Amino acid sequence: MQLTMQKKVVLGLQHTIAMFGATVLVPLLTGLNPSVALIAAGVGTLLFHLVTKQMVPVFLGSSFAFIPPIVLGVERGYSWAAIGAGIVGAAVIYLTMSIIVTFVGHDIVRRIFPPIVTGPVITVIGITLAPVAIGMAEGTWWLAIVTLAATLIAAVFFKGLFKMLPILTGAIVGYLTAAIFLEEFDFSPVGDADWIGWPEFTWGLGNIEWAAIALIAPIAFVTMIEHVGDILANGRVVGKDFFDEPGLNRTLLGDGIATMFAGLVGGPPNTTYSENTGVLAVTKVYDPFIIRIGAVFAILLGLIPKLAAILQTVPVAVLGGLSIVLFGMIAAVGMRTLVEAQVDFKKSRNMIVVGLILVFGLGVSGLSTPLAIGDVAISGLALAAVIGVAANLILPLTEEDEEVALPADEMVS
Repeated sequence: MQLTMQKKVVLGLQHTIAMFGATVLVPLLTGLNPSVALIAAGVGTLLFHLVTKQMVPVFLGSSFAFIPPIVLGVERGYSWAAIGAGIVGAAVIYLTMSIIVTFVGHDIVRRIFPPIVTGPVITVIGITLAPVAIGMAEGTWWLAIVTLAATLIAAVFFKGLFKMLPILTGAIVGYLTAAIFLEEFDFSPVGDADWIGWPEFTWGLGNIEWAAIALIAPIAFVTMIEHVGDILANGRVVGKDFFDEPGLNRTLLGDGIATMFAGLVGGPPNTTYSENTGVLAVTKVYDPFIIRIGAVFAILLGLIPKLAAILQTVPVAVLGGLSIVLFGMIAAVGMRTLVEAQVDFKKSRNMIVVGLILVFGLGVSGLSTPLAIGDVAISGLALAAVIGVAANLILPLTEEDEEVALPADEMVS
């Protein structure tokens, strides 16, 4: 089907809308600048397409997996430059894995991150974030509930494009409700902001703190799970095997370069977005050029200070209502991964692997005094991923176990 340039622009804008809600929510939850996040997502997507031979119709946006360590880093008093250095460290891990895959092939990644590991790790991400959502909602519960209800109604009862944008719908309803009924709602920053201007970039590597790098960088091992699942899912929708061409090594490299750029300019780490893969499935238009148009729109939105001001006036309770849905769905996707892989929990080996991931992931993340080696805090999420991978590789397999412990194309992000 031949599309006119006007139709391509409209389809590109649709992709920007699909990624917008989640991409700006991450900086709002962590204290980063949402305008910088949009620019980092747009530029990161263009860099990804450049590295992957402009073949893979993937949009990159802010990663939720990095929220817990970034929030912990802020609580520990690390500067934004130090946090940016930690994000660059995560990018270095991506680049290293890309080099490894180049020489040994992509099966090693699928061997390291099978469904029996990916499922519980994704679940840990969602459950670890649950207290953050409740903490934001409890200040003004009625507003959080209104936002939550609007999001659920959009997700369940709306049709077409609006069904794919429940977060954006819930945010708009919650924001308008707050503007009308919340006495302390303050819209004045929007009036003071300019229409066009550069956001305030926080340049990474200006203040390297190894403790911050050790806290944030290992989360790359977790987001690689998301990356592998998204590239598989995107390829199934498009009808191509992107593991073979342009190659998993190139997609990892593109994701790593995009994340490095984000860390250098003060944006949240980037990751492949399944929301936009959903748009591809609905529209049946797989042209990567349209994704790049959407990336340009994201950059342009990042250059509108008034938009940033609006985002920064969103009440915390509205973010809480949105987060309840988002974080719950992350946990549910992890459980769905185990179900679709048909993991047999009658087998002791499977129970041990999953159990270790859950206990270390949730237990270490919930400690009142963070687990640390010297001055270096250890992320429960990263520790759980490493222990899960090690347990799956070390514990002996039976023939019946291989479907869930070895590479599987049914991996879900």
